[in-house]
Amino acid sequence: MNPHQLDRTDRRILLELQQNGAISNLELAEKIGLSASPCSRRVKALQDSGFILKTVTILDAKKLGLDMIAVISISMDRHTPERFAAFEKAVQGFHEVMECYLITGQSADYILKVIVADMDGFQQFLLGKLTRIEGVTGVHSSFVMRKVVERTTLPL
Repeated sequence: MNPHQLDRTDRRILLELQQNGAISNLELAEKIGLSASPCSRRVKALQDSGFILKTVTILDAKKLGLDMIAVISISMDRHTPERFAAFEKAVQGFHEVMECYLITGQSADYILKVIVADMDGFQQFLLGKLTRIEGVTGVHSSFVMRKVVERTTLPL
């Protein structure tokens, strides 16, 4: 199944599930105008074809004491597949890293979104983990003052 094979009902299912992944099959079926069995089959087909990757619960970071978000630009000393692979493997193991992108068009090679409790937590992350990765030569950090837009839903 490719994106062009999704019909209106499939798209409605995906929209509803993005809003509430914990919705019961019966509630979902009622919202989109199907009976429970065909709805369940469609959801299973969307999962099997890779449109639905996983279902998660989104937590309130502030209530958990994670008050600081940093956006970090990383420059590497060499642009080799081995150097990039080693960096990517390392950051995948850091639970503070929420997102990591290999980028182009900037002086940096990577952009990271990191969440920590406070400046002490950031310092520990930066000095104890990030700058210890072989090949990291430049780190530029910016701190989020306020979230203006934060979405988990894709525009369908």
